[in-house]
Amino acid sequence: MPPIKKYLLTPGPTEVPPEVLLEIAKPVIHHRTPEFSAELDRARQALKPLFGTREEVLILNSSGTGAMEAAVCNLLAPGEEAIFVNGGKFGERWGKILNAYGIVAHEIKVEWGHPVEPEMVEQFLARYPRSQAVFVQASETSTTAVHPVETIAEITRRRDVLLVVDGITSVGVFEQKMDEWGVDALVTGSQKALMLPPGLGFIALSERAWRKAAQISTPKFYFDLKRELKAQRDEHTTAYTPAVSLIRGLNKSLELIHRETLPAVFGRHRLMAEAVRAGARALGLELLAARAPAPGVTGILAPQGIDGTKVVRMMRDEMGVSVQGGQDHMKGKLIRIGHMGYVSPFEMLVAISALEIVLSRLGYRFPSGVGVAAVQNVLARSASI
Repeated sequence: MPPIKKYLLTPGPTEVPPEVLLEIAKPVIHHRTPEFSAELDRARQALKPLFGTREEVLILNSSGTGAMEAAVCNLLAPGEEAIFVNGGKFGERWGKILNAYGIVAHEIKVEWGHPVEPEMVEQFLARYPRSQAVFVQASETSTTAVHPVETIAEITRRRDVLLVVDGITSVGVFEQKMDEWGVDALVTGSQKALMLPPGLGFIALSERAWRKAAQISTPKFYFDLKRELKAQRDEHTTAYTPAVSLIRGLNKSLELIHRETLPAVFGRHRLMAEAVRAGARALGLELLAARAPAPGVTGILAPQGIDGTKVVRMMRDEMGVSVQGGQDHMKGKLIRIGHMGYVSPFEMLVAISALEIVLSRLGYRFPSGVGVAAVQNVLARSASI
């Protein structure tokens, strides 16, 4: 018999609050009307604190990858050089997008689960002085590691090089200070901490990035950010047909986020991450990203001799708890538990309890309940519970 209640604790998509689902379900309005313009303007303003910027945050009809592509084709021209950090599947994706647009891409290869060392960025910029930009993840979703964006930004500012950051599992999860740090482009997607279904991408550019974009004639149409900026900022609409219902849902999710307050949202994510990590360690399990673990998703290495893919499948099909496995060479070796967006700290008890039951059924031996007790202890010490 399938589980009656299901829990979506993957690194994305994440669960959508009922209030947001109800907003999305309202009758569709036409997008060339004052009513929609008000919805769009409201969302654009409410997004800025999550990015840590006073600049415009543009809303695109796409997944986060569309926003990544928009950053590349608006800021670089074919034949120009750039550096990208490849510490996982999404760092690898920067390289694929750069190659697709004819950019000469220099790869900083980082072991999965490790943050890039800022000295490596410095060395690559010295080795490839014609590089126009550095591309990196704030949080590498596939490895659950956080890269030191603030420190990298100090290096890129000093060298007058653009810094482009994938914030898809960081915006709304932990604090982003785009303006203060000197990040030149920051992107995210709707289906993570913003508590929406997939379908919206977001991008903000610094003044310096907009100056560079004004000089670029790389072929593009749908992701022309200059055209989109004129439409959204000046005309209070979008260049092309927007995802009207998702933008209305976005306003509700942003209302929930700001009502909770950003410090409380960030604190909740830290607490959930700490609880899951404590539960994993109590079970004798290792973390993939032990040095710089992400607040939004935790990567737990499967015990020796146990197939992580089977753990993920059994948690989903028998326990009703959806988590995610590893990718590429980590397939079958990694269990990723997402804790971002519309998730309660008490759901970490569910996640670790389901993990315990499945591991026990697969023959892994440990004192029953030890992981759950570790989670409970973390939550009990928190003043915010």
